[in-house]
Amino acid sequence: MTDTRVRSAQQASTGELVSHLSEEVSALVRGELALAKAELTEKGKRAGVGAGLFGTAGVLAMYGVGALLVTVGAALALVWPAWLAALVVTAVVFAVAAVVALIGKRQVNRATPPTPTEAMDSSKRDVDAVKAAAHTGRNA
Repeated sequence: MTDTRVRSAQQASTGELVSHLSEEVSALVRGELALAKAELTEKGKRAGVGAGLFGTAGVLAMYGVGALLVTVGAALALVWPAWLAALVVTAVVFAVAAVVALIGKRQVNRATPPTPTEAMDSSKRDVDAVKAAAHTGRNA
């Protein structure tokens, strides 16, 4: 704080100080709410991406089951080369599904818990700072 602000704060009436405090607290609360909103928006986006990737993994796994059934049918109907090719395709589809599922799981884990932890921590620091300032003001 500048010397001018300190002097004007010392000369201000109690009503003016309370009014200034009210304005500062309102601005602080608005800022904290904006931070919480931004944090929850980001986590919501991550959860959506993770859920989409899980859905993709499920679809790929269903295609893998279909390919596996075709492979079993080809293996029973024919001898060696046709079913071996189908089995390789099936293995590749399942491998892709596994990779997508792991990426989706990581995205969902990054989005949870859906609480604005940064905003909450910032609010706690603000409350502690106000308490310390109030305590210092009483002792002065």
